[in-house]
Amino acid sequence: MKTVAIVDYGMCNLDSVARAVQECGGDPRVTADPKTIASADSVILPGVGAFGAGMAHLRERGLEAPLREAALERKVPFLGICLGMQLLSTRGEESGDTKGLGWIDAETVLIKPAAGERLPHIGWNEVRPSQESPLFKAIAPGTDYYFVHSYAVRPNDASLTLATAPFGGGVCAAVKKGNIYGVQFHPEKSQKAGFALLRNFLSL
Repeated sequence: MKTVAIVDYGMCNLDSVARAVQECGGDPRVTADPKTIASADSVILPGVGAFGAGMAHLRERGLEAPLREAALERKVPFLGICLGMQLLSTRGEESGDTKGLGWIDAETVLIKPAAGERLPHIGWNEVRPSQESPLFKAIAPGTDYYFVHSYAVRPNDASLTLATAPFGGGVCAAVKKGNIYGVQFHPEKSQKAGFALLRNFLSL
């Protein structure tokens, strides 16, 4: 059974993520301890809230360096969820211009809703992979996942976009760079489809 470090930096209700990981066959460790992150088989960075606050909380807790070591040096499977995906980008414009982790060449920007759409983007929406990936293995294109967000990641390199959702003219719903993945939706709140994706992540 793989140990999964679920990063606690004060920006998410972590119980639902931990329960989902356990249900999918992982051994969740909700933690802000660098040693626990260093020994984990994989890492999940969840998050709900503002980009600036998220980065501030990570830095205040001294988590930026251990996360970088896990993702970029040990290259363990790494999954950012919602705000956790956004923090992977180079910068975010929410709460002013804020430097992100910079692992994905992208910006996190306010969504421009299309006619008839309203922010925030809340509820179920279909996700369509832009390329083949083990994260979406055996999951039908167009499967619905649960979203709650007003900002979205905008990759500067189209090859980083793993999936899109039809909102605001098309927003990035998932990214990938090597062992690093991010999903804008909440797999832990997305029932069978979300659990299928988490099982795929645990199999990486």
